[in-house]
Parts: sequence; structure tokens; C-alpha cells
Amino acid sequence: MKKSLLKSLVILAFGGLLSTTAVAQNANAEALKTIADIVASLNHFPSDADKAALAEIYGNDALADGVKAMASAVSTISHGATDESKAAMARIQANDQAPDRAKQLAGIIANLNHTAGDDAKATLAGLFP
Repeated sequence: MKKSLLKSLVILAFGGLLSTTAVAQNANAEALKTIADIVASLNHFPSDADKAALAEIYGNDALADGVKAMASAVSTISHGATDESKAAMARIQANDQAPDRAKQLAGIIANLNHTAGDDAKATLAGLFP
């Protein structure tokens, strides 16, 4: 009986860990979608509403550092990313653990010039429907 109870507790703990991981992944995915939508609609710089949404993302300690870095980079865009933001996006692109779609979004952010081009918008729509 002790073995059965211990086995049940281990299964419950592992299940809780997986659900926590799934929740974190979902939160990161939602944040990336928000960032991508803002980048796709950007015209020279983010609106006040965009900046507020981005501030919520980069201020959220539960999100991945790369996601927060992208939100911060987009919030400071004025016609294009700052040199500091470009460097942060390059680090994301070089990170072997970053998902491919995050790497592509980081590349688009780094290369943005006043607005996302048609190719970038198409890429974003495909990556973050």
C-alpha cells in the first residue's frame, strides 16, 4: 500500500510539473503572437496601446527572457530597432534553444525599417496565425 501511495504521489507531482510547463509555454506563445501582431501593424513606432501591451510582456517574470527581450526591443522602435535591441535579437537568433519561429521574429524585429515589409508580414502571418 505504501508503494502504491508513493507511486501515486510521484505521478501527481510529475503531472503537475508538466501542466506548469504547458502553461508557461502557452503564455510565451501568446506573448509572441502579441509581439508579432504589433510588429506586423507597426508604422514607424509602436502606439501607446502597443507600448502598454509590450510593457506587460517585458514586465512579466513568468515569461522567457527572449520573449521579454523582443517585447522590450519593439517598445523602443523609432523607425528601426536600436543597436542594443539588434544585439539582443542577434543573441536570440544564435540561441540553439530558441524556437525557430522566435528566431524568425527576432530577425524581423532587428531588420525592421519604418514598417514591416510585405514579405515580413506574410512570414508573421504564417508563423503566428
